[in-house]
Amino acid sequence: MALACTLPVQGQKIGLLKYSGGGDWYANPTALPNLIRYANAEIGTALEGKAETVVAGSTELFQYPWIHMTGHGNVVFSESEAANLRTYLLAGGFLHIDDNYGMAPYLEKELPKIFPDKELEELGADHPIFAKPFSFPDGLPKIHEHDGKRPQAFGYFHEGRLVLLFTFESDLGDGWEDPAVHNDPEDVREKALKMGANILYYAFNH
Repeated sequence: MALACTLPVQGQKIGLLKYSGGGDWYANPTALPNLIRYANAEIGTALEGKAETVVAGSTELFQYPWIHMTGHGNVVFSESEAANLRTYLLAGGFLHIDDNYGMAPYLEKELPKIFPDKELEELGADHPIFAKPFSFPDGLPKIHEHDGKRPQAFGYFHEGRLVLLFTFESDLGDGWEDPAVHNDPEDVREKALKMGANILYYAFNH
């Protein structure tokens, strides 16, 4: 099933991926509603205000052009879930995985199940996802500090299109949350929301 790759029409929804393994897939509950509100106001999307929970192995995955995944802990994909995610991504879907600090060791084991014939590639600052509609000339912004590592963006590509984005050591989702959750300065939240809007924009236009 081919998915549309244009800015969403009124009522389009995005998904939040529920996965197995015990990790807190439900982390940052205010993040996606705030990102949706920001993108609708600033870049002309027309998304419904709430993300819908979807499981990796469900055919409902194909209803959502953009899926978000987050958490701190363990992640497990069965072979059938990995195959379903692969089909979804190759059909035009987009998966954004935002490491909320702690997912990376598990993803190193699980992501190759989705694309056993591909390698995660680091995105350079010149990738289009950092250019429109907001400019990030240095690439992925740093939102929350954990252990002094630089923020990195990795991805899987299919026929030149980025189909899966893994943002690491950035914590975009924390920056999308309500101001009272992390007490981030307004300029930090703005950076996070702008980067999130860029990810949505790229997914809907590629």
